[in-house]
Amino acid sequence: MYELKTKEKDNSVIEFIEQVESPKKREDAYKLLDIFTETTGYEAKMWGPSIIGFGSYHYKYESGHEGDAPLVGFSPRKAKISLYFATGDAKRGELLKNFGKHTTGKACVYINKVEDIEVGVLKELIHQSISFLQETYPDH
Repeated sequence: MYELKTKEKDNSVIEFIEQVESPKKREDAYKLLDIFTETTGYEAKMWGPSIIGFGSYHYKYESGHEGDAPLVGFSPRKAKISLYFATGDAKRGELLKNFGKHTTGKACVYINKVEDIEVGVLKELIHQSISFLQETYPDH
């Protein structure tokens, strides 16, 4: 049976951030923690060993695969900071045009530091992602 790696954990978000090696990345993690908490209204929770997530939703794919995931989140990784937003949302691309210095993957937006981005656009991305997921998965 497939076991989902990214599950909500009771581990301390603060303890996790304190273990981030780079002082600058640790400082940015605290800034993001404040921004995401204030913008979402959700308490930060650890998802898996390294993702700080906010809120949650239950998804079910046509393949039958289902599970729970955070609505939005971030992870202060060694190379870059990963920001997690909804995938499949067409409005995300529009918002990212004014976001600042970043790269994108399938589910992630990667930044080097908070100074490189427009915080106002980050808040819009957070709101948009949550709205999109709540419309797409209304049963949660």
